[in-house]
Amino acid sequence: MSRSETVWIVDDDRSIRWVLEKALQQEGMTTQSFDSADGVLAKLARQQPDVIISDIRMPGVSGLDMLAQIRDLYPRLPVIIMTAHSDLDSAVASYQGGAFEYLPKPFDVDEAVSLVKRANQHAKEQQGLKAPADQRQTTEIIGEAPAMQEVFRAIGRLSHSNITVLINGESGTGKELVAHALHRHSPRSASPFIALNMAAIPKDLMESELFGHEKGAFTGAANQRRGRFEQADGGTLFLDEIGDMPADTQTRLLRVLADGEFYRVGGHTPVKVDVRIIAATHQDLETLVQAGKFREDLFHRLNVIRIHIPRLSDRREDIPTLASHFLASAATELAVETKLLKPETEEYLQNLPWPGNVRQLENTCRWITVMASGREVHVDDLPPELLNQPADAMPSNNWEQALRHWADLALARGQSNLLDEAVPVFERIMIETALKHTAGRRRDAALLLGWGRNTLTRKIKELGMGGDSADEDEGDEA
Repeated sequence: MSRSETVWIVDDDRSIRWVLEKALQQEGMTTQSFDSADGVLAKLARQQPDVIISDIRMPGVSGLDMLAQIRDLYPRLPVIIMTAHSDLDSAVASYQGGAFEYLPKPFDVDEAVSLVKRANQHAKEQQGLKAPADQRQTTEIIGEAPAMQEVFRAIGRLSHSNITVLINGESGTGKELVAHALHRHSPRSASPFIALNMAAIPKDLMESELFGHEKGAFTGAANQRRGRFEQADGGTLFLDEIGDMPADTQTRLLRVLADGEFYRVGGHTPVKVDVRIIAATHQDLETLVQAGKFREDLFHRLNVIRIHIPRLSDRREDIPTLASHFLASAATELAVETKLLKPETEEYLQNLPWPGNVRQLENTCRWITVMASGREVHVDDLPPELLNQPADAMPSNNWEQALRHWADLALARGQSNLLDEAVPVFERIMIETALKHTAGRRRDAALLLGWGRNTLTRKIKELGMGGDSADEDEGDEA
């Protein structure tokens, strides 16, 4: 440690204070003890420690009351709450009050020391987190995979352009994030970016949302309303899930793209706008065109430049970087310490199918931030649904990844003696496959496996495989 961190210990039990003092001092920390919260609150006005570890129930001001006052005055000061009353209410009250961690008594001294170290580290990290709350909205896209580099190059090439762009990719891949990046790096960056999801708007309100309406245009239209096109004038209009746009709205959109003007619903005066269109969809628009569900002329208007966003399963090398980013963002948002993935956990996550793509990974990281007990995240700390992935969901072209996945699951479930289970299964599969490729000829199968024929025969007996093979009774080498 570059300097001696200061830890204040608050407990009316002298023996607890003594044990913690000795343990923390052995780790090079400076300690000061208090038998009540009153003394702590009085001294905080003159001096602040790096960490406070406090009992929850004491005479006078309780640990929770002290915590509330500290959170108001010194929100970055981590407080660890400990109590012999290890119940749900105490735990919930501690976390809701903003405690860094909850430590039930009796506790392991090493665990308590480790907790204080984590709190120290968290405090150091928090010192550099003074960015505004909306900074996350301008975060650049993350990815080093070749497929994502193509996306970056496309954004770069379009940075001086107002050209229409069509983004396609599965749900959750980050299409709106790419649209934001295209706008942010365009000549229109100082003007509005307006987004509208076609799939989220009722069909009878679609035209009003896009083009606005005049007062009295329909029941409930008490005032004139500007639509998304007018709101985006001079900037960018992002039309998400364009494949869900109704046919009549497609026709009106085509006219706007061609003429740069439209009529509000119920209006008679044309409204001129200068808007760049970025559209996105998870559907195959060519198929929709062939099926008569999407106008071909509109498709060609939108499909000037197309950017494809890869699935997360096609950019697995980005998963550790993305996860670290999402964990840090969640920690900042929730004002808690940043969780760290163990190497085996990163590898496990890389081997999952991720049908929900980047959005699913982000939600997983938020779950981990709230629910994982320690700072380091092990495989068994992951959400239950990720620990029960079917075998056929795993990549089939890499048996090593599949084997690692099985081992991770087994260890996460507390299994032991893995080799006793795995080796016989492995040998059985290899023998069965070799015999299949040699039409049951053991001599040839043994050669494929790198064994002598007698070794193969012995293994077949040990595994209880039985059955007659084409050359079972031949004599052969040992």
